[in-house]
Amino acid sequence: QEQLVESGGGSVQAGRSLKLACTASGFRWKPDCMAWFRQVPGEGRNGVASFDAWNTHYAKSVEGRFTISLDNTETTLTLQMNNLKSEDTAKYYCAARQSGYCYSDDFDVADRFDHWGQGTQVIVFS
Repeated sequence: QEQLVESGGGSVQAGRSLKLACTASGFRWKPDCMAWFRQVPGEGRNGVASFDAWNTHYAKSVEGRFTISLDNTETTLTLQMNNLKSEDTAKYYCAARQSGYCYSDDFDVADRFDHWGQGTQVIVFS
């Protein structure tokens, strides 16, 4: 059974860094597209960054501060978050879709992803 498990969340002061990890297991083959989303209470899930064999995509709000990558085993997706701001406070979710690479016009569309982790909370305080 396919599973995504996030780790690395926590509370951090603004301006500091955090690194999130998402470990994938049970997939018959490596998902074409993997991504990070985030959600605050009362709102939908917003795309943060995506990764596939060809490209990375970032939401404008995190560009230049966050870096998404996949480790050499191709089972752990990471999100390095630098210079964190209070508006980055959210629950962060790892997502994957088995077929279909990430595209600039849909990497942040939650409905396009078929596998989700349980999420990890990030709190950025001043």
